[in-house]
Amino acid sequence: MSAQLNYKIEGEGHTIVLIHGLFGNLDNLGLLARDLRNDHQVLSIDLRNHGQSFHSEQHNYTEMARDVANLLNTLELTDVTIIGHSMGGKVAMALTQLTTIKQLVVLDMAPVAYQQRRHDNVFSGLQAVIKEQPHSRSEALNILEKHIEIDGVRQFLTKSLFKNDHSVMEWRFNVRSLLSNYDQIIGWEPIPASATRTLFIKGGNSDYLTHEHQSSIQEQFSNAKAHVIANTGHWLHAEKPAEVLRAIRKFIV
Repeated sequence: MSAQLNYKIEGEGHTIVLIHGLFGNLDNLGLLARDLRNDHQVLSIDLRNHGQSFHSEQHNYTEMARDVANLLNTLELTDVTIIGHSMGGKVAMALTQLTTIKQLVVLDMAPVAYQQRRHDNVFSGLQAVIKEQPHSRSEALNILEKHIEIDGVRQFLTKSLFKNDHSVMEWRFNVRSLLSNYDQIIGWEPIPASATRTLFIKGGNSDYLTHEHQSSIQEQFSNAKAHVIANTGHWLHAEKPAEVLRAIRKFIV
């Protein structure tokens, strides 16, 4: 029996599953969860190698989707709505091959293999924190600042710090596995066409989801729509949660 993902369930009604992105945890889509739990059951999960879920040397979309499918099976949940951001969006798309999904919302991610390595500076910062063994969040932020320019990224990452038994700050996510599997994370193996009702929500200023990806989407998702949130980037759900929620609620049935 494979290890089970860490999760949180809130609310009652039709189940919506929230899947975070790289370096995240089950609280990352909390702005969405706090609204959706008012009239749905919301299942938030920590993917493998993230949050308080198990660590593994394997980190690919087949395995991650299987983890989620196993959890849904254990909780006896079927015909759910899945919402995934970034890497979590790819997990959500891969999940359509393993279980029946009522509808799917993908936040700023395409079903393609990306060529650009966007996180080398982040990994440098994460490894520096491991090496220098800070004793506080502020010390860790000072270390990260030497590698990561954007303060919002540094603040986001430190949400996954905890103090170990030696009072040293450690990462909850598995830096070594994420780095060694990075080609898998930015990669993608095209899936057979899915007829699942799917909404792709794009951040207007983001280049993760572009017109160039339209044919790949149509080939793999025959029942897909797109919606653009203007003046927002890849973290659209954090930057403009009200607009993202409006698009989600208009789509889900």
